[in-house]
Amino acid sequence: MAEKKKPQDDERRDSPRVKMEFLLRDVGQRDGEWEAREGDLSLGGISWRGKTAPHGTEVDVRFRLPKVTRELRARGEIIRVKAARQGIDFHVRFTELDLQAELAIAKYLDDWLDEQ
Repeated sequence: MAEKKKPQDDERRDSPRVKMEFLLRDVGQRDGEWEAREGDLSLGGISWRGKTAPHGTEVDVRFRLPKVTRELRARGEIIRVKAARQGIDFHVRFTELDLQAELAIAKYLDDWLDEQ
């Protein structure tokens, strides 16, 4: 069995971050286009690097996980925006996520850790 990676000392989260693709849009843009982003998924939220900030502080997120038949959806609050060398880092905490989606994310992250 592979040894599980532990978060770095400066990490404040218990959940690993796994690279993935997702769609997002501003909550205020109900009829707005979904924008594809590459970033990280953790149990509590997502993060990504972009060039422009969303208009509001809340985003809707859609994504798929391997072995999960339905698309997962969540709402999140942007809790941190940080300037980076090549863009802006955005960190989102999930505020609305159904239990089945949360369990699917937890299983996906556990499986990912087991493979490391």
